[in-house]
Amino acid sequence: MTGALSQRLRRVDWALAQESLRDFGYARLPGLLTAEECASLCRLYREDRRFRSTVDMTRHRFGVGEFRYFANPLPRLVRQLRVHTYSYLAPVANRWAEALRETRRFPPTLTAYLELCRRRGQTKPTPLLLRYQRGGYNCLHRDLYGEEVFPIQLAVFLSRPGTDYGGGAFLLVEQRPRQQSRGEALLPEQGDAVLFAVAERPVESARGHFRAGMRHGVASVTRGERYTLGVIFHDAR
Repeated sequence: MTGALSQRLRRVDWALAQESLRDFGYARLPGLLTAEECASLCRLYREDRRFRSTVDMTRHRFGVGEFRYFANPLPRLVRQLRVHTYSYLAPVANRWAEALRETRRFPPTLTAYLELCRRRGQTKPTPLLLRYQRGGYNCLHRDLYGEEVFPIQLAVFLSRPGTDYGGGAFLLVEQRPRQQSRGEALLPEQGDAVLFAVAERPVESARGHFRAGMRHGVASVTRGERYTLGVIFHDAR
């Protein structure tokens, strides 16, 4: 399973993905997981031992729905997805840091990066499963869990739009200085993934690069049930 996943990641047009991240702040990765892999991840949601915490969005005014953070050790598919994807994204993250005149740099492997997180007191795993039912939604937000932040994250869509659920578009909103916000509403197919900026990204201008803020969320689900895997590369306090 994981060997096939690494092969799929090698087949991704990373030059095109980087171009899309540069121009729009997100990139689509079609068909990253199989239908069987998506179903296996959805089934994990009911296995309490797999998770370190469960969050009721309504209680915290995050939206309507529920998400669960995986505990260590992560499921093999989630762990391999996190490890392999990070290695492709670290060079992009370093170019972003350079463009924004930041001194920090990201190491080439996830193991080395998680050691940096550990030194800052961020030791809790952040990959999560999200579940929405009819009426569920997620407010626009950023996934920041401490001082150490990897600037790109991954969402993998585990349910079939139009079949398993209605509505529930994935929302991305970008705010550039002295401009009105720009929004995107995506409805990826089952197994598709989207890379997107966690909080900020560099945008080139005539005077160099400036910071554009980004937030993401989920529009209201009108029927059925919608599952998503979120892969965040920095750990939490």
